[in-house]
Amino acid sequence: MIKNQLIRATSYAALLFSLHTLPALVQPVSAETQWLDSIVAVAGQQVITRTELNQERRMIERQLRSRETRIPPDSALNRQVMERLIVKKLQLQAATRIGIRIDDETLERAVSKIAKDNGMGMSDFRRALRDEGIGFSEFRNSIRDELTISSLRERQVQQRVNISEQEIDDLIEANVGENANKEYSLTHILISIPGAASPEQIEKAKKSISKIRERAQEGADFSQLAVTHSDGQKALEGGNLGWRKSAQLPSIFAAEVKKLEVGEISRPIRSPSGFHLVKLNDSRGDSNGPKTTESFARHILIKSDDGKKQLQKLRKKIVKGDDFAALAKQHSDDVGSGEQGGDLGWAFPGSYVPEFETTLEQLKIGEISQPFRSPFGWHIVQLMDQRTSTVPEEILRQRAKQVLSQQKQEEELQLWLRRLRDEAFVEYRLPGMDPAEAS
Repeated sequence: MIKNQLIRATSYAALLFSLHTLPALVQPVSAETQWLDSIVAVAGQQVITRTELNQERRMIERQLRSRETRIPPDSALNRQVMERLIVKKLQLQAATRIGIRIDDETLERAVSKIAKDNGMGMSDFRRALRDEGIGFSEFRNSIRDELTISSLRERQVQQRVNISEQEIDDLIEANVGENANKEYSLTHILISIPGAASPEQIEKAKKSISKIRERAQEGADFSQLAVTHSDGQKALEGGNLGWRKSAQLPSIFAAEVKKLEVGEISRPIRSPSGFHLVKLNDSRGDSNGPKTTESFARHILIKSDDGKKQLQKLRKKIVKGDDFAALAKQHSDDVGSGEQGGDLGWAFPGSYVPEFETTLEQLKIGEISQPFRSPFGWHIVQLMDQRTSTVPEEILRQRAKQVLSQQKQEEELQLWLRRLRDEAFVEYRLPGMDPAEAS
């Protein structure tokens, strides 16, 4: 059985899927399948069938149950799932219009990476998919769609984002002092408005967000309200935005969040995309300014496919008393650090690839990790020491630029998807599905 540790991460270089969602994403064809499927909606030049709607809905229901979020009424959930499918179809059509195509070589590399990250060859991976009831061709098509959408968003959204040096200066000034290291756990609801909304549409959205806020303050579950009513990208995840550092808060409601007490819901916040509510679920951290923890580590890298086994043997030798530095010089495929006995020197958080960073964060001083994989190969790493130090100006500016880029991309993505949706032909074939008809 494929490991549940698979991570679904939309990136522009590769895509990994969380396996527990795959059976719903790529449903096997059963003997009961009726090939004369009914059409429940038209999105641009493509149709959405009842089978697609039901498959997507089953996946969402499982996700909601896993988060212990109560499933909303059928009509509300169907509307949300339908909207997700519509936006997906429209994005794939937009990608086709501008000539985006994921070639077979790129697709095979992505699929091979998923197999390799599960410690499997392709034959074993195919067998594991089959055991889960997932057809390999359907799986590949799902991967191709996700890679296509990622490429489209990169082209349509990233190129619209520009960051000035003044914006970097302002962000550093605003976040270096008080609350610089504080983090916030947030849940979000958006009631969107069209790009050229009429006064009547704006007033309707304003009344809707106010009504939702009233219900939440009266005790209704905020996450369920998000699933039922929100137009945000995280609606079907209960509106959960996760933990955000102070500097990573979306600029449209950053100031408001910092005023909230834990459990409090913001006032309605207007933006170009609509009206927002945000709930502060929790907060953590302090306000000590731009300090960080540097780590001093050393590692051994093995690039071959049997690197894990080799490193397990080397780790046992080290634990029994063999010299780490000597083994690194002899065996490490990282030539630069290998010559230094695996020494990586002092490094600030974010200096390494995520897999390495995550492993290092979990170690105590002196501890040696189990073998783990990164894009470079298999590693073991030993945390030698740590110290608290001031973040250099260069790193501060680099991080500020990354934060601003993320903020602007999120905001631009929401606006771009809204425009894409508003300008498309959409026809609903099931009663009660049209959001305009929802109360």
